Amino acid sequence: MFEYLKDLNKAQQNAVLSSEGPALVIAGAGSGKTRVLTYRIAHLLKQGARPSTILSLTFTNKAAREMKERIAKVVGEKAARYLWMGTFHSIFARILRMEHETIGFPSNFTIYDSADSKSLIKTIIKNFQLDDKVYKPGVVSSRISMAKNNLITPNVYAQQTEIRLADKNMRMPAIAEIYKEYVKRCFLSGAMDFDDLLLKTNLLFRDKPEVLEKYQKRFDYVLVDEYQDTNYAQYLIIKKLAAAHNNICVVGDDAQSIYSFRGARIENILNFKTDYPTHKIFKLEQNYRSTQTIVNAANSIIAKNKKQIPKTVFSEKKEGKPIKVLSALTDNEEGFLVAQEIAKTQLNDHYKNSDYAILYRTNAQSRIFEEALRKRNIPYKIYGGLSFYQRKEIKDLLAYFRLTINPADNEALKRIINFPARGIGGTTLAKLETAAINNEISIWKIITGLSQSNPANLNKGTTSKVLNFAKLILKFTELAQNTDAFEAAKTIAEETGILKDLYNDKSPEGLSRHENIQELLNGIQEFSISAKEEGRPEKLENYLEDVALLTDQDTEKDEDRDKVTLMTVHSAKGLEFKNVFVVGLEENLFPSGQADEKNKPEALEEERRLFYVALTRAEENVWFSFANQRYRWGKLDFCTASRFLEEMDEKYMDGFDFNKMPKQRKQPENQFQQETSGPSFRRQTQHTSFKRGDTQNIFDKKLVNLREAGKTQSNFEGDDPSKIFAGMQVEHQRFGIGKVLKVEGVIPNLKATVFFQTAGHKQLLLKFAKLKIVS
Repeated sequence: MFEYLKDLNKAQQNAVLSSEGPALVIAGAGSGKTRVLTYRIAHLLKQGARPSTILSLTFTNKAAREMKERIAKVVGEKAARYLWMGTFHSIFARILRMEHETIGFPSNFTIYDSADSKSLIKTIIKNFQLDDKVYKPGVVSSRISMAKNNLITPNVYAQQTEIRLADKNMRMPAIAEIYKEYVKRCFLSGAMDFDDLLLKTNLLFRDKPEVLEKYQKRFDYVLVDEYQDTNYAQYLIIKKLAAAHNNICVVGDDAQSIYSFRGARIENILNFKTDYPTHKIFKLEQNYRSTQTIVNAANSIIAKNKKQIPKTVFSEKKEGKPIKVLSALTDNEEGFLVAQEIAKTQLNDHYKNSDYAILYRTNAQSRIFEEALRKRNIPYKIYGGLSFYQRKEIKDLLAYFRLTINPADNEALKRIINFPARGIGGTTLAKLETAAINNEISIWKIITGLSQSNPANLNKGTTSKVLNFAKLILKFTELAQNTDAFEAAKTIAEETGILKDLYNDKSPEGLSRHENIQELLNGIQEFSISAKEEGRPEKLENYLEDVALLTDQDTEKDEDRDKVTLMTVHSAKGLEFKNVFVVGLEENLFPSGQADEKNKPEALEEERRLFYVALTRAEENVWFSFANQRYRWGKLDFCTASRFLEEMDEKYMDGFDFNKMPKQRKQPENQFQQETSGPSFRRQTQHTSFKRGDTQNIFDKKLVNLREAGKTQSNFEGDDPSKIFAGMQVEHQRFGIGKVLKVEGVIPNLKATVFFQTAGHKQLLLKFAKLKIVS
């Protein structure tokens, strides 16, 4: 037995030792797939294979670097150095540089990143005299990327009737011409983008069979990590390179295929046995990461998927605690409950902040949890993205709010004077800023004085544009003085064109930004309602005071500081934490509203795989949370708990009984007008206690089931405030059942102090609070 194999279990050893022929290694979550791939390569080298004949493809530089370091410890650095190991893009770029004369590019061709690509596309749109409000560079770039990853060249793109029709329906019929010009300019600049590295490698192997044959002979062994994440272009290259020797080993987990939006095809791993009839399959089923409860719970959910390779993942670690379910009345309370659980378990079990992760379906959800953690002074970090309030679209809209309240705010003005584009360019702004500096006044004073004097020397057309901008801000200022924060914010978002621009951007980034603006408005609506009920000022300027405290960044710059991790489930793949909160488990959120069981069963199965990935990130403890009510475009929406909670075997959960929950699942409306004019669907749910069967609280048991009582309705009406007295039990639309402790003041300004089980003590103005007498 080879000494280095002693670290492997029997299944892992079998996968390592069977080095010839096609091999499919199905690696369950936490089963040590990287170790198997590493030792398989090390074993090939120990058996006499030359390093330069081994091709190993990964998805990240980090994975390739770590594998190389591990291999070097077994076979020595010299042997590991000459392996063809790296990401798909780095390996194919290497091949293209070696074959640069064949493809007509210089060997030192530039590789454009996404910003470079969008900048060039923006220039082409301008040169073509197209409207950049219609032909958004991000959307055009996304369409071109899609074409390249499906090996569609500009000429083929122009001939595809279905594609051209789709462009026409998007009011962008000229994308084919932009694509053609984009490729031409890249060629003239000696540049390729990331998608070109895949496309041109495929074209090279297709058009130059002698080049393909050279690399087929070079690579005796081809190994691929995360095979379930490969797209069509990657799949074809792998298949061609392995065709000569048929020594291909792919490692992955069909249950963790979650990147179809990037072009990943789960069919690549599911159809491996068809592509390679003589294959051997190895299943790594022992999970070394999670407790038995977590592993068994994950098995019970993924078993509902039809398209999968059967396997039974197991754990020999301790049984562990059941998964705790947190049911919140509102999304705001959901954040409170999660932060409370973190604080409580830290106190009882001595966990560090870095032992926790909060996983959500969309980036926009981070706001609630950021605010809840800040209130408890629990440090956190946003992984794979900016803090909610640091995202561009949020900062842009907040800049409008700031300028509305304080027109002398030069930084806010400079940020949004030409956003969305209104023909006020950098040159004009520079002139205005110079005039303001010379006159020692704000830029706003220069702008509003243009009718009398023109120290910036602007021409008539530019002056008109600048004055129109000032008129818009003055309108917002008057609005902010006369309406609450939400109405002012919503109007600003609409009338500036920010909402419309983001709604029309159908790229993944555009959709995410649109969701973030929606979530910001939700937070402002929550502020407005709470402030009004509690008798506090509810204007936009008061909201800005609150949010300024939330966004005030700590001067601590140490990246190694102990922090709770906040991230999307997509970003969490490949990571692990002792404690994991999977939040927002509601229909049309997780699973996404785009996953229709009837019309898009594949999408629903991917959502279920995404949930599986979230659950299997945990080592010791898991919490699921959902809200019974959530704001959507400022309207209170009633939510249904995610079907995934129903699908999971209840013996692994503590604090949830799906049988008591409503089962209707209605898809959200898609039209923008319907989204902004009211709730797109109505849902009613029960507020459950933290532990199954736990009814120990200050309230009568018969009052707990709000859903069956039929009281949580969108047209909720309160009783006459004059009939509310201390000692009564009352119901509030968002806070649920409460007990009136004290009533003071005189009609119509009666104020009540109420203790709510879920929200604690609240002081409410009865004329606004809409309290319903229960008993």
